Amino acid sequence: MEQVTVSLPCGCREIDVTLPKKNIIGVYSPREIPHKEDVQKILCRSLSNPIGTRPLRELVAGKEKVVIIADDNTRLTPTHLILPILLNEMNAAGVPDSKISVVIALGTHRFMTEEEILKKFGEEVIRRVPVYNHPFKDPKELVDLGTTENGTRIQVNKRVYEADFKIGVGSIVPHHIPGFAGGSKIVQPGVCGEQTTADTHLLSVRAKRSYLGILDNPVRVELDIIARKVGLHTILNTVLDKNGEVVDAFYGDVQEAFRLGVKRCIEVYSIPIPREADIVLAGSHPCDIEFWQAHKTLYPADLAVKEGGIIIVVTPCYEGVAMTHQDILEITNKTSDEIRSLVTGGKVKDEVAAALAIAWAQVKERESVYIVSDGIDQKTAELLGFTWFPTAQEALDAAFRVKGSNATVTVLTHAPDMLPVLPHDRTRYVVP
Repeated sequence: MEQVTVSLPCGCREIDVTLPKKNIIGVYSPREIPHKEDVQKILCRSLSNPIGTRPLRELVAGKEKVVIIADDNTRLTPTHLILPILLNEMNAAGVPDSKISVVIALGTHRFMTEEEILKKFGEEVIRRVPVYNHPFKDPKELVDLGTTENGTRIQVNKRVYEADFKIGVGSIVPHHIPGFAGGSKIVQPGVCGEQTTADTHLLSVRAKRSYLGILDNPVRVELDIIARKVGLHTILNTVLDKNGEVVDAFYGDVQEAFRLGVKRCIEVYSIPIPREADIVLAGSHPCDIEFWQAHKTLYPADLAVKEGGIIIVVTPCYEGVAMTHQDILEITNKTSDEIRSLVTGGKVKDEVAAALAIAWAQVKERESVYIVSDGIDQKTAELLGFTWFPTAQEALDAAFRVKGSNATVTVLTHAPDMLPVLPHDRTRYVVP
């Protein structure tokens, strides 16, 4: 029987597994873009061709307090390349560096260290303008803007809100909560308080399955409303390849530029698959830091696996489960309905964590989840409701014992950023 070896990226190394060739439906990755332009050229062209708004120089001219909201080190966006170009454009419009600052869109992630900030934003940016972590837990640093019609309580970073010009910088990839990252997501959860993030995350799990790849959904509508309320003027969003290199960039109106960017994103990250598999072997790269990021592996795998099948998550999780949501392990062994009841009854302190715990539970209620991780031990995996294995090969061999020697296998090498598309779903992921 012919055997093949498949490699998965796992942090700074590759993990190999061997299995019969006859069992493999396919090994899938985001599309390769062989002939990419120079990144400076791509970025400058996007700024020269604004989508649904005026050029940046016109918008920013005369502003006294400018904030660039940029994503953190859980994302691959090359801010060290993007921000100097934006700063130069603003300088050309008469706005000096002294009137500009950067706020890191942490959401509820931990603060970035000085070393991480230097690596992410680059020496030039750090030298020219101040870069601030978003203090999402400090009520004194947040402004309360009331609630949306849907009941979401809006609390936002004071520095951002008080700026008279705000631009969001990030990347567009498929995302299980608002359909795609990018656009108004840089504001919520990026620079909002925990309660706002809890409300939108809980909104996302009212559906029984994630909104991964669904452009128009209730969460995206809510994010756009919040961004307008906060006063986000414009965005510069990139589409990257699996290695974090810029494929394209979109500057302009928060919604119009984002929607055009989603079309390009789908070209890179949507992967046609012929059918669901009994087993999906999925790597978490590039979301490797902690399971709070690596959990994004679950939702593409959920689309690619049969109900009742097995998902194998391969992830390093250097920082464990969740640095800023460590109480989540108190509820992750419960069903989705049990967690919802705890939230409704006011018995959960961390509603952001509860929302993700519901999302994880919904996957576990459809499929079994195996996990291979140096950063998550067997006891912790059991609290998560997962079955732990020391190696990917042992996990795969165990899955074959459960599903039989003829079980089909799909491999997703960079699962968190992928959108597997089955034949009957081809029209579902089209941007009008």
